[in-house]
Amino acid sequence: MNSQHCGRYEATANRREFLKRAGGGFGLLALSGLVGENRLLAAGEDDRLLRPLAPRAGQLPAKAKSIIWLFMEGGPSGFDLFDPKPELQRRHGQRISVETFFGNPGPLLRSPFEFKQHGQSGAWVSEVYPNLAAHVDDIAFVKSCFAESNNHAPAMFHMNTGFTRAGFPSAGSWVTYGLGSESQNLPGFVVLGNRRGSKGGPQNWGNGFLPGAYQGTLFRNGPNPILNLTRPADITRADQRAQLDLMAKLNEAHRAEHPGEADLLARIQNYELAYRMQSEALDLADLSRESVSTKTLYGLDQPSSQAFGTKCLLARRLVERGVRFVQVYCDEEWDAHGDIRQNHIDMATQTDRGIAGLLADLKQRGLLDSTLLVWGGEFGRMPVSEGGKGRDHNPNGFTVWFAGAGVKGGMTHGATDEIGFKAVQDRVSIHDLHATMLHLMGIEHKRLTYLHSGRRFRLTDVSGEVITPILS
Repeated sequence: MNSQHCGRYEATANRREFLKRAGGGFGLLALSGLVGENRLLAAGEDDRLLRPLAPRAGQLPAKAKSIIWLFMEGGPSGFDLFDPKPELQRRHGQRISVETFFGNPGPLLRSPFEFKQHGQSGAWVSEVYPNLAAHVDDIAFVKSCFAESNNHAPAMFHMNTGFTRAGFPSAGSWVTYGLGSESQNLPGFVVLGNRRGSKGGPQNWGNGFLPGAYQGTLFRNGPNPILNLTRPADITRADQRAQLDLMAKLNEAHRAEHPGEADLLARIQNYELAYRMQSEALDLADLSRESVSTKTLYGLDQPSSQAFGTKCLLARRLVERGVRFVQVYCDEEWDAHGDIRQNHIDMATQTDRGIAGLLADLKQRGLLDSTLLVWGGEFGRMPVSEGGKGRDHNPNGFTVWFAGAGVKGGMTHGATDEIGFKAVQDRVSIHDLHATMLHLMGIEHKRLTYLHSGRRFRLTDVSGEVITPILS
């Protein structure tokens, strides 16, 4: 994928002439790659127009085929989960000069949790994550991350898109733009969302200025993960096929007169994808064929862990079917303003078995060698107290971890200061995290660009660097 193929969606004279010759004769199936595609490619068309999710190779040898991003919305506290700070425990109750998001900071607040070392690596894990602790030798902890915003929505935009402002393409959109997807019957980018709605909403997984085919598709809980996907009972599949072909013919005739409208082509392609998904999505959501032991592994046998465990199991089923990028959100938030102890016990109880089950299941199926797992929130928590028992937002230093394809497990990279306030050693920016994800997927992050409004954009800033010490 060279720079000539990055974002070339401007209309050209050759394209206009060719599409006029093609006219309305192209049906929907032709647009999805079954008829006429070779003629378009021979005419010099960038095949991302006609086959947006067709699998493509990156510029580098890929270690991972897919990504599962476990997004811990709200801001988990690294030094209450994976990064114990003895100095913070000793200095409990002391006051330091620090500014916080909500103001009026209290004194330093020790962690209420006990820590133990686990695995051959001796990684420290809090008592609230007993199941995940068994997998530390597969995990690379990055304990020196920092962000630019201490407000949830812009911080989530930053973590998802590389910008604190809304309207830019998300990481999942960039990855599917660069690599397509190995599944042609499901979206390339799937989001298993927060039932209450995430801060900032769908723009966290939006396509921004990339073509619409690359936006994240929100899957909901239950047997019908996509709204309005089921065919009406009085419409046969043959009738639906005929309707879609007629619609495609009319849409393509219009597109021939307006060749620069990539959004119209994306809508045509989405109709076809929805048609193919009608049976695939329902089968995906049907967990009846999963064994009792598998469901138990993911925590589906307990009400507290069932919802998130189900999402983790669905994530495995999605990558098993070739979906390129899956993002999994918690139903509640790690936003521990009132009581760090109770909030983190509740959130860890919800997520511990699902995450541990996902790691174990991917490994036993041989999928961990081709799947990259990422865990983390939009920022961390303050070492000082808020309201006595809570912690405020902290973008200055927090933990993210990687596991799976191309990752050196059982290691720690970077560090925060002695009380966990600020990243001080081997500092890792959001763009560094993105560069590392892309690198493991076989994408050279500085070369994946898209021309928009006269400027070439990318997911990562040019200063972003791959976190090479964590690579195997």
